[in-house]
Amino acid sequence: MFSVVLITGISGSGKSVALRMLEDAGYTCIDNLPLRFLGEFIDTTRNDEAIERVAVAIDARTPGELAELPGIMSSLQAVGTRLRVVFLDSDTNTLVQRYSESRRRHPLTDRAARNGRQPSLTDCIWLEREMLAPLREHAHVIDTSDATPGQLRTWVRDLVEADVAPLVLTFESFAYKLGVPNSADLVFDMRCLPNPHYDPALRPLTGRDAPVAQWLAWHPAVGEMIDDVERFINRWMPQYQQDTRSYLTVAIGCTGGQHRSVYVVEQLAKRFAGHRPLLVRHRMQHGEAAGRA
Repeated sequence: MFSVVLITGISGSGKSVALRMLEDAGYTCIDNLPLRFLGEFIDTTRNDEAIERVAVAIDARTPGELAELPGIMSSLQAVGTRLRVVFLDSDTNTLVQRYSESRRRHPLTDRAARNGRQPSLTDCIWLEREMLAPLREHAHVIDTSDATPGQLRTWVRDLVEADVAPLVLTFESFAYKLGVPNSADLVFDMRCLPNPHYDPALRPLTGRDAPVAQWLAWHPAVGEMIDDVERFINRWMPQYQQDTRSYLTVAIGCTGGQHRSVYVVEQLAKRFAGHRPLLVRHRMQHGEAAGRA
């Protein structure tokens, strides 16, 4: 079935990495296509039997009025196009660090200049956030702030390979010490639960390891918390679907993102195993993030 992935988001958040991954996966990819050519390009490739999957990167550099893109997306879906929109984002401090390391010039530097004053990098980043805000509302957001290129490639691959469904449900564990992910729609705090970190034998393990899982399952409060979160999601997920939302990311946090949040995400994933598509992400696994569909 012919499918289209639109990659968008904040400059420096990993769009090039995502586009290269899609190219390696067999997608016909194009970067920075002027909006006025988007519909024509997709129509042309749709009629080419040799092309089944297309990925297009759209961002603040793209010629054309970005406010028109949501309408273009609706038109594509109206004619049966299988469409995924992925918005990559990072916190401002991470973006500043990445630009400092690469020594790249922000693509909106000239546009952000006012009265002959050279804008700061932060000025450019905030201008870009403002310009892309309408697109963010129509996309699945991935926060790449603490992700490596390999982790990002895995997360994008899991998302675009998910089956078509009214709502993509994602459970994601994270560490509060690193901040709440920008991609979170719902956030639940597990820091009030008993902490395996204080058991030296459990400290180097994660919530996916059997000894930690058994330790947490033994505490009634942990099961009660999971029951409450499950009830909340079951109660309110239909409302999100009625709001024509395509993606819902449930972020589960604890202090280090290694034990309690990981265990709770794994348990919730089992309880919602019947929902398709269902994605699972762990941001902190021995310093690495993991993801799966």
